[in-house]
Amino acid sequence: MTKSKQRYSLFTGKALLLLIAPIVIEQIFSTSLGLFDSMMVSSIADVNDAGEIVKNASTAISNVDQINNLIIQLFSAFATGGAIITSQYLGAKNLDDANKSAKQVLVLVGLVSVGLAGLCLALNWPLLKLFYGGAPENTFDYMQQYFYLTAASFPFIGIFNASAALLRAQRKSFFTMSSAVLSCALNVGFNALFIYALNLRVIGAGLATLICRSVPAIFMLCLLCKKNYAVHVKIFEKFRFDKAMIKKILHLAIPSGIEACLFQLGKLMTSVFINIEFYTQNGTNVQANANSVASNINNIASVVGGGVGTSALTVVGQAVGTGDVKQTKYYMKKMFIISYLANAVTVALIMGTAQWLVLLYDYPDSTRQIALNCLYMCLAFQFVTYPLSFTTPAILKATSDVKYVMFAAIGSMILMRVGVCFILTTDILPFRMGAMGFWIAMCADWVARSVLFISRLLSGRWKKSSGLLREPCPETVTEIEETENETTDV
Repeated sequence: MTKSKQRYSLFTGKALLLLIAPIVIEQIFSTSLGLFDSMMVSSIADVNDAGEIVKNASTAISNVDQINNLIIQLFSAFATGGAIITSQYLGAKNLDDANKSAKQVLVLVGLVSVGLAGLCLALNWPLLKLFYGGAPENTFDYMQQYFYLTAASFPFIGIFNASAALLRAQRKSFFTMSSAVLSCALNVGFNALFIYALNLRVIGAGLATLICRSVPAIFMLCLLCKKNYAVHVKIFEKFRFDKAMIKKILHLAIPSGIEACLFQLGKLMTSVFINIEFYTQNGTNVQANANSVASNINNIASVVGGGVGTSALTVVGQAVGTGDVKQTKYYMKKMFIISYLANAVTVALIMGTAQWLVLLYDYPDSTRQIALNCLYMCLAFQFVTYPLSFTTPAILKATSDVKYVMFAAIGSMILMRVGVCFILTTDILPFRMGAMGFWIAMCADWVARSVLFISRLLSGRWKKSSGLLREPCPETVTEIEETENETTDV
């Protein structure tokens, strides 16, 4: 019994807590950025040509965030791919290659994010017209304003994501949490200043978002440059791309990027169904507003499970790096248990407070009730399906089994999320379900993902991608045991 505890001491209970808790708190604050933007602009009112008051600023921000998330997922995937490689090098105690991979991924993500920022700034109007061409004029104007400012923040998001992923890989998640808290505080403070005090409306929300993303990004980059960290980068050191290492990173990043982008595209397409089909005569889309409220609140319920999934990249990635199959399985099971417990507590908390959370939005009671109905339905499914549908693919990615994750996620998204939503929200059937149809389709997608991913994990085929085809020699196990007291530094 004692021997078993020593064998699997790569991450002690304390080490897991110090890794996971800050990541979860970080994700809560990061997710809150869009939530606060939507809430704080929901009071902005306009008068249409008929003299009626409409409130579509919150929907405009939510719509742009859907596009932003689609694009951000691409360079986030590069950061994730690099972090997995770095974690595996750290598990194998290969610090030279770990440092080299960190510099490669930081430069790569920086270049990709700058390129995407320039592309989105140049194609602001065509991209918005492609997805939201049917939106009222005032809503479209708000979307353009917000999109210009948030697109300018993409390079900072790229730097932040890459730096955060590399710091998490070496178990320094406390700093990523601190930067997320700083970002959230800046966002709320500047929102209040720009939106209310200076009356800049949606432009104010965009400026606040730009500032709150730039400051933490610089802070995280400075941390990653500290020479006393196991993994660090030297900004002014001569740099050249390592083809072999870039190939390894891209091997993980490209499938993950395709999967993440198409998954976000599916979410964007389903929200477009709601935006196009349900505008009322006065230009207010009750279903879209309700869907926006439900999405923002549900993001909070999902953030803890997402944080555990992010932690799994480091935990399972380092376990894979040791070359020990049994140890890798042990930490897989442990992350599942943590994911289920954390998800259950969070979902129960949001379900119990949802009736008060919807009151934070300045919308009519009818809109809030639709949002509430959607929330109760999806949270009931989330109790069971969320760890299976999102923690499982994170674990598979940590073993380098990214191609299966990509194909399974895309297939489920197209058939369930997009297909079912299209049927339920358009005029194919004699009735249209609006926001509820959107959430039924999402739950169907969660169920399909759960079946596809857990069956892959149980099959053991991930071992081929990870290279874990045999047990390590006794000397490797002895080296693992020596890491028992290393909980904060690698």
